[in-house]
Amino acid sequence: MRVPRIFHPEPLVVNSTVSLSDDAFQHTVKVLRMQEGQALELFCNDDFNYTAVLTSVAKKSAQVEITDAKPNTTESPLYVHLGQVVSRGDRMDFALQKSVELGVNAITPLFSERCGVKLSGDRLEKKQQQWQKIVISACEQSGRSHIPTVLPAVSVDDFVQTPFDGLRLTLDPYAQVPLNQIQGARTDQRIQLIIGPEGGFTDVEVEHARNHSFKPIRLGPRILRTETAAMTALAAIQYELGDLNASNE
Repeated sequence: MRVPRIFHPEPLVVNSTVSLSDDAFQHTVKVLRMQEGQALELFCNDDFNYTAVLTSVAKKSAQVEITDAKPNTTESPLYVHLGQVVSRGDRMDFALQKSVELGVNAITPLFSERCGVKLSGDRLEKKQQQWQKIVISACEQSGRSHIPTVLPAVSVDDFVQTPFDGLRLTLDPYAQVPLNQIQGARTDQRIQLIIGPEGGFTDVEVEHARNHSFKPIRLGPRILRTETAAMTALAAIQYELGDLNASNE
């Protein structure tokens, strides 16, 4: 069986013993039925993978001993902040999962004029928690060492008005410039990318983004679904400027 990989929210030290979080306990003991003496791998946002062994399993808790630490070099050198308009059903979950696998560093859920999803109060708070859990799970699966933050959901207008020191991009199937021809793009740059809803951004939203330094780019001749657009754009960005292209290393 593949050694389970688990996120631990606190710093880890070799030769120490730590208690698994409630979510980690549920997954390892209740779902995977792991027992004392079995191995697992932990990570805690510090560029290392920690080898651990289950030393104690109780009814509602479990402890592990950290036995070794090895460097984790899976993080892209490129910083990418994704602004993703909220979509219906499991499309948003899919977009977040694949974005994490493709190296995104921060995600802000967005509400636009055409997003068609109404969330507020407790429902929005529960969604935020669900989205963060999806991000953590995607990191565990993909081998990443740092958990991207799911920031509080805001409107598209508020997002574009928030200052950002870096290259700002938005997808537009009618844009004249493809990604690989963006002037000034560098491999050491911070990038902010916004992905619109199924119906696209309104003309007012497009103009507002351009007025706040977002550059429209196109990925190809076809119009993509919102969850496909995020995945395709991030893959292209990582290829052109990140770590999916060996010539960038």
